Amino acid sequence: MLDSRLRRWIDPPLEVVGNGLARRGLSADQISIVGFLFGLAAIAAIAGGLVWVGLVLCLVNRLADGLDGAVARATKLTDRGGFLDIVFDFIVYAGMVWAFALADPAANAIAAAFLLFAFMGTGSSFLAFAVMAGRRGLTTEARGKKSLYYLGGLTEGSETIGFFVLACLFPTNFPLLAWVFAGMCWLTTAGRIATGWRLLR
Repeated sequence: MLDSRLRRWIDPPLEVVGNGLARRGLSADQISIVGFLFGLAAIAAIAGGLVWVGLVLCLVNRLADGLDGAVARATKLTDRGGFLDIVFDFIVYAGMVWAFALADPAANAIAAAFLLFAFMGTGSSFLAFAVMAGRRGLTTEARGKKSLYYLGGLTEGSETIGFFVLACLFPTNFPLLAWVFAGMCWLTTAGRIATGWRLLR
């Protein structure tokens, strides 16, 4: 929901840094892989109860996720880069939820399972529409220049990052936050199904 609105603030500094990294010979794929490793470290830290460490590592992961796209736009957008970017994102998102379940199974496991169930809805609707949009030549740059068609919704990247930040700041409230965010994810899924039904007729 907020991604397209935040682009005007986020993109300019990312483009400056991304251009600088590209001039130094770093590739978007390299940044994606390093960012993914930070994401895995965040998952391990949170699962081990080091929530503040996990928060810092998660934010580094999200920064890398923005920079890999900026570097790609400064050099060349590739199918491989787009593939790695979205796969790594989904693994880290799901892994962060799993980490909270591992950290306190008795309190968090059911809410985490329901949120992962909701992530299946948002993820499948997003990717399935992107495949069909690619086949039909549909494009959009509402959320910046991307390798895939980014179908919006109530819960996008910005809201997901916000959820994880809140969960790390208030870990004892993870179950409530997860139930609420899962509900928002299902609203997103319903909206994407309706949009796909309408645009892919």
